[in-house]
Amino acid sequence: MYNILLGGAAGQGVDTTGTILEKLLKQAGYQIFSMKDVMSRVRGGHNFTLIRFGPEKIDSHSYKLDGIVAFNEETIEVHKKQLKPGGFILCDASFAAEGKNITKIAMNEMAKTIGNPKVVGSIAIGAILKSFGETLEHIETVYKHAVKSEYLDQNLQAVKQGFDSVKKHHEHKDGAYAKWMLLTGNQAISLGAIAAGLKFYSAYPMSPSTSIMEYLAGKMTEAGIVVEQAEDEIAAINMAIGASFAGAKAMTGTSGGGFSLMVEALGLSGIAEIPIVVANIQRPGPATGLPTRTEQSDLNFMISASQGEFPRMVIAVKNHEDAFYQTMRAFNMAEKYQIPVMLLSDQYLADSSAVVEPFDFAKIKVYQAPEPIFEGEYLRYKLTEDGISPRLIPGTKRGFVAADSDEHDEAGKIIECAEMRIKQVDKRFLKLKKLAMEIQEPEFIGSDTYDTLLIGWGSTYGPIKEAIQYLNNTSGKKFAALLFGDVYPLPTKLLTAKVKAAKNIVNVEQNATGQLARLIRETTSITCTASILKYDGRQISGEEIIAAVLKEVAK
Repeated sequence: MYNILLGGAAGQGVDTTGTILEKLLKQAGYQIFSMKDVMSRVRGGHNFTLIRFGPEKIDSHSYKLDGIVAFNEETIEVHKKQLKPGGFILCDASFAAEGKNITKIAMNEMAKTIGNPKVVGSIAIGAILKSFGETLEHIETVYKHAVKSEYLDQNLQAVKQGFDSVKKHHEHKDGAYAKWMLLTGNQAISLGAIAAGLKFYSAYPMSPSTSIMEYLAGKMTEAGIVVEQAEDEIAAINMAIGASFAGAKAMTGTSGGGFSLMVEALGLSGIAEIPIVVANIQRPGPATGLPTRTEQSDLNFMISASQGEFPRMVIAVKNHEDAFYQTMRAFNMAEKYQIPVMLLSDQYLADSSAVVEPFDFAKIKVYQAPEPIFEGEYLRYKLTEDGISPRLIPGTKRGFVAADSDEHDEAGKIIECAEMRIKQVDKRFLKLKKLAMEIQEPEFIGSDTYDTLLIGWGSTYGPIKEAIQYLNNTSGKKFAALLFGDVYPLPTKLLTAKVKAAKNIVNVEQNATGQLARLIRETTSITCTASILKYDGRQISGEEIIAAVLKEVAK
């Protein structure tokens, strides 16, 4: 497969250029995985987009490059050591950089001649297409949806000039993915919510979760949903809880800092047994942290958030396809068990793009709560064998619906009775027994006979999968991995079975303290023998995992 980097300063069009190029490559039939590395500023700094493409399935990014497209000279200096043998650097003719692998074309002068300095990115796109043996077959179709009509001709002219300015470096590879979907992780979450029956979404903008709200707002009319930008995260979650209480499937989304403001209301969802889905798209903390970068440091926080004790579910999405199906499942679990269900993603998955097979709606059915059956007085918090009480929507003539943030009796009336308090707490936790039967075990990949078992969760799925495949094919040793999606309640059956064969158990996480390893130890007494931890705000790659594992095994 091929891997290219587009780099420059914020404001130079790196993101837009990458987005258009992805669509053109997808139309050419390629599988794609792209990721963005963005500084937290409007202009300046060093930003880059990695686009990996080829005719076979791609699970992750790579830092080994076939090509660098530099919109400024800093990009060349920062990334030239990542070039593979035979790789090329494409830059403007005015740059001082020299070398056999550098191709210079007068992109800035061409753009001025065309009459629009901003078409430099389109000139670069044309040059990239030619460099990788592509044609201009799809440029008009893609650009019609990417730029305003008054700039279409200028951009098409720019692509053609860039195409004619370079020679071919690589051969076209035939792929069969032109009719698949190109989605970011946050778009996949948004589509999963719509498919599950979402009717109300409220949020306050906070990167990297904001694009969920933006995408859903753009689909309000088509999908028949209401999207509300709240004044803060406290209002956002309370609006969603209110909408759910009134009968609408509801969701809110934020990052760790915003979720910090939501935790008291999360407890309201728990004690009032009002279903809600909360998406936490993680970024490095604490406080503002690194607002445009990635981390997996909120797992412990999500499991224990809010005062008191109540059942909840935490699902970590593993990739773009999984994000769609697990968001649907999150709504189903919330509605069925009348609990808050939290989705954990991160900036890496949120902003990265991948080519995904069209979704199969037969895989997951939308859960519809049964109509409550009762005689006499309606008891919203009736003590039941499975802890799930009959739920009426307010406004019905069948019964009076009461809910409160105080402890309550079966009818929903506030109490301070010790006996009823115990019964209600126990009732709520009964749900976990039934929920445990629906918890999904981690995915097992690799060799059936292994000495080293890697353990990961969420977005480490792709890098670990690629690392395991490489290690098993080249190292002469055997490796396997357990990759968790459901993280709370923690599934333990497969974990307990698989660790018996492992001499080395290595957790791979994007945090400083090994939060999944700690949860596993607390739950099962299983201790990881080593950890591969990365918490610099950049996503761990398959190459980094391979190097760390081989170093660990060699000890």
